[in-house]
Amino acid sequence: MKYRKLGKSGLKVSEISLGSWLTYGGYVERENAVKAIQAAYGLGINFFDTANVYERGEAEKLMGETLKAFPRESYVLATKVFGQMGDGPNDRGLSRKHIMEQCHASLQRLGADYVDLYYCHRHDPNTPLEETLRALDDLVRQGKVLYVGVSEWTASQMAEAHAIADRYLLDRIVANQPIYNAFNRYIEKEVIPFGERSGIGQVVFSPLAQGLLTGKYSSAGDVPADSRAAKLEGMRKGVTEEKIAKVQELGKVAAELDLSVGQLALAWILRQPNVSSALVGASRPEQVEENAKASGVELSAEALERIEQILA
Repeated sequence: MKYRKLGKSGLKVSEISLGSWLTYGGYVERENAVKAIQAAYGLGINFFDTANVYERGEAEKLMGETLKAFPRESYVLATKVFGQMGDGPNDRGLSRKHIMEQCHASLQRLGADYVDLYYCHRHDPNTPLEETLRALDDLVRQGKVLYVGVSEWTASQMAEAHAIADRYLLDRIVANQPIYNAFNRYIEKEVIPFGERSGIGQVVFSPLAQGLLTGKYSSAGDVPADSRAAKLEGMRKGVTEEKIAKVQELGKVAAELDLSVGQLALAWILRQPNVSSALVGASRPEQVEENAKASGVELSAEALERIEQILA
C-alpha cells in the first residue's frame, strides 16, 4: 500500500481508503462488514471513513467497535456533520449548535477521544460560514478534531472558507470529498485546480461508479439482485448500455495490463496528484483485497490515451 499526504498537511493516508456509505450498519451483514474492515487494515489501508447520517449512527458504531482492536495511532478516522439527525429545527446543518452536539455524539458512537478528519458533509447556505469555521476551529483547539474537511463544496465555496480562515487565523480546510470516477469528472475543471493551488487534497468517493466500473453488469436490464443498483433506483438509472459498453472496452485495456477493470479505474483516478485517496466501499473482504492492488499502479501515457478515447 502506498501513502499520500492529505492535501498540504503532514498527515499521510493510504491511496485506497475504506468507506461505510450504504453498507456498514445497513444492508451488509455485520460479519462481512467487520471482516472487510479487518482485511483493509491488514492490507495497509489506514484511512477509514464514515458519517453520522449513515444508517443514523449505526455505521459509526460498527466502524468504531471494529477499529478498537487496533492501536488508535495506527489509523486515520474520518466522520461528517450536516445531515438530518432528528426532527428538530436545529438537527441538521452547520450551525455551531449542531456541529458541537454532533461531534460529541459521533465520538461517543465511535468510542473515540478524537477524529482525525471531520468533514462538513455539504455546504450550508443558511449558516454564516464564519460561524461554521469558528466552531470547527474550537473543536481542533480542544483536540477533538485534528483536521477539517468538506464534501462536495465548489471551488468558490472553499476559496471563501480559506479567505475567512486566513482573516481570523482559524484552522484551514485540508480535504474535500467529491464524487469522481471515469463517468463523473466535473472536479477536473475547477475543484482539482483549486485544490492544487490551495493545498486541499481530494478524497474521492464512488470511484467505481457504485460498482459499474467493476464490470459486473452485463446489461442494463440484468442488474444483480445483491448489487446497490438493485436496491437504489437512482443508481439503477446510472447503469446504461452505453456505459456498460465503455466498461467492456476498458476491460480490454485492463487485461493487457494484467489488471481488473476496477483496478484500472482506481489507478486512473490516482493518476491525479491532487487526489489523496480513493474511497471504496466493500461488502466482502475479497473486494477490499482486489481494490487495494490498485495502489502503486502507474499507467503509461499510451494507456491513458486509450482510456481517454474510450471515455470520449
